Amino acid sequence: MKITALLVLKAAPETSDPVILANASDVSHFGYFQRSSVKEFVVFVGRTVASRTPPSQRQSVQHEEYKVHAYNRNGLCAVGFMDDHYPVRSAFSLLNQVIDEYQKSFGETWRSAKEDSSQPWPYLAEALTKFQDPAEADKLLKIQRELDETKIILHKTIDSVLARGEKLDSLVEKSSDLSMASQMFYKQAKKTNSCCTIL
Repeated sequence: MKITALLVLKAAPETSDPVILANASDVSHFGYFQRSSVKEFVVFVGRTVASRTPPSQRQSVQHEEYKVHAYNRNGLCAVGFMDDHYPVRSAFSLLNQVIDEYQKSFGETWRSAKEDSSQPWPYLAEALTKFQDPAEADKLLKIQRELDETKIILHKTIDSVLARGEKLDSLVEKSSDLSMASQMFYKQAKKTNSCCTIL
């Protein structure tokens, strides 16, 4: 599961071409000579998908082994480039968080943007690395993963109890044998003691 790029764009219906407000990408898994082409492709596809995502809508576009997820919240659009294995719910949760953070940081200034921003936004680069694990973006997925781990521990505990139970059973058998031996010893001791009391 890999996130290649995250973009925030102004994709209001009144603008002809979406304006890139923030852009972060990790193209290190591509060949050195492919990286600049991949970045250009990300910008091109990001703009295209953002322009075709209506306000208050979400959409996912499949391209080979990648999915491009877009969420347009009233003209402010977040676009994520993920591989095919990244969970869709986590992707949209991440895009929602990115839009929330952008609005907290910049308010409504994005509405007046006319051209692409070349200013780096540190949060987007941090989000790109932090959310490589889908559980960070999706709390339900994180809880599900923790429940699965708990279930594994629980199964291990039950298995160890059963194993211990088998050992306990053998101890119980031994103890019943011991009590039988103890009873025999007691009976023998009683017989021997009764012989001595007559004298």
